[in-house]
Amino acid sequence: MIELYDSQRAMRNMRKAAIQRGVVAVLDVGTSKIACLVLRFDGSERLREADGIGTMAGQAGFRVVGAATTRSRGVRFGEVAAMAETERAIRTAVQAAQKMAGIRVDHVIACFSGAAPRSYGLAGQVEVADSTVSEYDISRVLSACEVPDYGEGREVLHAQPVNFALDHRTGLSDPRGQIGQVLSTDLHMLTVDAAAVQNLAHCVKRCDLELAGLASSAYVSGISALVEDEQELGAACIDLGGGSSGISIFIKKHMIYADSVRMGGEHVTGDISMGLQVPRSVAERIKTFYGGAVATGMDDREMIEIGGETGDWEHDRRRISRAELIGIMRPRLEEILEEVRARLDAAGFGCLSSQQIVLTGGGSQVPGLDGLASRILGQQVRLGRPLRVHGLPQAATGPGFASAVGMCLFAANPQDEWWDFDLPVDRYPARSLRRAVKWFKDNW
Repeated sequence: MIELYDSQRAMRNMRKAAIQRGVVAVLDVGTSKIACLVLRFDGSERLREADGIGTMAGQAGFRVVGAATTRSRGVRFGEVAAMAETERAIRTAVQAAQKMAGIRVDHVIACFSGAAPRSYGLAGQVEVADSTVSEYDISRVLSACEVPDYGEGREVLHAQPVNFALDHRTGLSDPRGQIGQVLSTDLHMLTVDAAAVQNLAHCVKRCDLELAGLASSAYVSGISALVEDEQELGAACIDLGGGSSGISIFIKKHMIYADSVRMGGEHVTGDISMGLQVPRSVAERIKTFYGGAVATGMDDREMIEIGGETGDWEHDRRRISRAELIGIMRPRLEEILEEVRARLDAAGFGCLSSQQIVLTGGGSQVPGLDGLASRILGQQVRLGRPLRVHGLPQAATGPGFASAVGMCLFAANPQDEWWDFDLPVDRYPARSLRRAVKWFKDNW
């Protein structure tokens, strides 16, 4: 527990120091692409120590001064599968972004999908020490949360207080300075597969970079693709990536659930490749230019030249109708959405008063997918693009960059997490936390 707490805290301090110096990079390590954005923080708008922490600190001003993407290699299902190849791809993206920015970057904040995320809701309650709620009381109530036994080989990635209640008043986002007797909190904790995190951390270190923070892609995509009202009233963000699809549910501006489905756009490409007997590169091109989720009468007549480079002239000049292509793509798209629906049902999403669903990520750009999704998920569905960020190049404003842009917002203005507070030494590894399994020993 102490190692976890200290390593997360060390990363937080490193992030603060990097922002004080004025430059930090964000890295989105995906299955199909690796994106790197370099952020510059202006002197007047840097985070100041006196501002407090997290959401209570106000937005820090930054500009994107460098951006680069490269084709991802060595990543499967959002997890590092081949260390050397992933290292090469990360180096390529970071060096290109540094070159554009004209600045050397030492610190990166990375996000990743996959790693089998699991959500837990924890609750804690304490008597307020001195009728007014202080930082110390918040630390005490967080350490009073009963931590579940979440199994060997798992790490806590996020642990955010999503709600505070003081006596009979609930729904408080920051109770500090308020008067009351009993303080309670609800905490959302997200655990992930430890090996996946350690592999990514090791990979970043091999690139001669310091890791100044980690986040779940599902979480940061929600931050950037959901508008403020949706985050407040309740919405789900489905980030359809290449190798996995992230799911996050937000309410009252906090993430209360996250999960991922180990399927994405690359599985659709694989189906086209097998169905048409063409290389993956040709399948990807056909999917991008002609793909769709819903066939109409016209699609029977629209013919697509497949092309190929086998040297067999007859084989390479085949043509298929667009309806046939959609017929290959649709079953896989339906399978992904059915799996997403099962996860949302398990999370109790149907009980929320607002049930808006936002599709984002590169895989969401298939024409007609929103209509198919609203039929399967049975809610209002819209396509989400990331929020506008200062200096972001036009090429990086599409849905495929939702998690990269979300990382910028996360870097500049992180929400409070467990490790932002000094947990009282007497309570901290004591009764409530000692029962938690051996939290990972050797981090990075």
